[in-house]
Amino acid sequence: MRHDIAGICAVLLSVAIIPAGYSAGSLNQAAQQLDRLVLYDPSYEKIAYPGGDVSPRKGVCSDVVIRSYRKIGIDLQKEVHEDIKTAFSLYPGRKLWGQTRPDTNIDHRRVPNLMVFFSRKGETKPVTQNAADYVAGDIVTWQLDNGHPHIGIVIGKTALFSGNPLVMHNIGGGQVSEDVLFSWKITGHYRYKAGKE
Repeated sequence: MRHDIAGICAVLLSVAIIPAGYSAGSLNQAAQQLDRLVLYDPSYEKIAYPGGDVSPRKGVCSDVVIRSYRKIGIDLQKEVHEDIKTAFSLYPGRKLWGQTRPDTNIDHRRVPNLMVFFSRKGETKPVTQNAADYVAGDIVTWQLDNGHPHIGIVIGKTALFSGNPLVMHNIGGGQVSEDVLFSWKITGHYRYKAGKE
C-alpha cells in the first residue's frame, strides 16, 4: 500500500518532459506499467522462447525493462540470447553463475548480462550526476548499497522538487516510477533501439 501511494504521489508531483528528437516509444510503454501491481520474485522459471515471460503478476527489476521493450515489439529475451550464443565468453555467465551455455529462461533477466548486451548493441552514454544527461527511454544500472545490481528505465517525467527524471523500476514494491536516479551508485547508462549496430 505504501508503494502504491508513493507511486501516485510521484505522478502527482511530476511534470511531463519528452526530449525533442528522441523516440518516446519505450517511455510510453514503461509508463503504462505504473499501475501494474507486481510481486517481487527472483525465482528461476522455465519460460517459452521466444516471447517468454514469467507471470505478469511477478517479476524483478530487469522485467520492467524487458516488458517495456516487448510492448513496442522488441524481444530482449531473443536478442540477448542470440548475442550470448555468438559471444558467450564476453558475458559473465560462466564467472558469476557457473554456466557452460546460454539459458533462454534467465539470461535476459540478469542485470550483468543486460549491461553487456546494451554496451555491445546499444549506445553507452556517460555516467554523470547531471540530471539533464538522462532522457526518456534511457536505461540505467546501479550497484545497490547491498552490492546487488539494479536496473530501471528513465521515463518522461521529472520529480517536482528535485527536478530529476523519474525512473520506472522494481526494487520490491512493484513496478513504480520514483525519484531514484541518484539514490545508488550508477554503473551504466545506455540507449538502445533494436537494429542499431
